[in-house]
Amino acid sequence: MVNNPFFVTNELMMLNKNQQYYENNAQDFYDSTVTVDMQTLYEQFLPLIPAGGAILDAGCGAGRDSKAFLDLGFYVEAFDASDKLALLASELTRIKVSVDLFQTFESKKQFDAIWACASLLHVSLLELPVVFSSLSKMLKSDGLFYCSFKYGEGEVARNGRVFTNLNECGLAMLIKGSPLRIKDQWITADLREGREDEQWLNVILQKD
Repeated sequence: MVNNPFFVTNELMMLNKNQQYYENNAQDFYDSTVTVDMQTLYEQFLPLIPAGGAILDAGCGAGRDSKAFLDLGFYVEAFDASDKLALLASELTRIKVSVDLFQTFESKKQFDAIWACASLLHVSLLELPVVFSSLSKMLKSDGLFYCSFKYGEGEVARNGRVFTNLNECGLAMLIKGSPLRIKDQWITADLREGREDEQWLNVILQKD
């Protein structure tokens, strides 16, 4: 993290604001996301991973995707910054979901893939390069890294949370100098009912 007090303070404010939101709204968030049909995204991602491969669900939220991967025979580790969401996800998946941050999570496992669906968007632009580099250390050579962001530019506050929006150029700049390269990227509409007008940047990165 950059040692400029202004940026550190802003980063902590963003982190605390988002954590507090999910602690206060964990059950509502779980209920609104756990049954969302993600099959179209799984079809883009899972065929690229060896059968029974290891997936890290980074910022797993409700645990919906972890459970889907486990049901398909993959090895899964998962973490989330919210204590309450991690507990709900643990109950759903029947695995221990760690409470941790992108910046501090560590595992001795080397993963075939990382899945960060609509989660890294709560990391500030300043911190994202560090997070990409840190998480990529847990990927095997040629490992895959899926992530998604609301399509746009800059950091925005909305409904009690702070989001980092990205477009193709912004993402390319953030991973410059990291061991990750873009394998595929595409734009989709939000899969939640009533929010189809919102667009998402989906990216599959690959570690060199």
